Amino acid sequence: MIIFGTKGYLYQLAILTFVCGQCGNPAAHTLRKRVTKFTLFFVPLFPISTKYVTQCTFCGAEQKVTGEQAEQLQAQAAGGYGGQAQGQPQQQPYQS
Repeated sequence: MIIFGTKGYLYQLAILTFVCGQCGNPAAHTLRKRVTKFTLFFVPLFPISTKYVTQCTFCGAEQKVTGEQAEQLQAQAAGGYGGQAQGQPQQQPYQS
């Protein structure tokens, strides 16, 4: 018997402050990376999907961003231009 499947991971990359496109409020937004990995016998082997999103902390609206945009936002947060960089990404399993 072979047991295989997927497992999701959620990494918080940065916290940025900008105006939300959904609610129009200047609020903090979290930049998150969602990675889905293929598992074999409950051991994660390799990523099969990587997605980046920003989420408004005021209204909860999520917006997808590309990998390049995520890198720019993370660099902006590390540079101190309206954001706050996190020292280590927080890894949290998520339900997909």
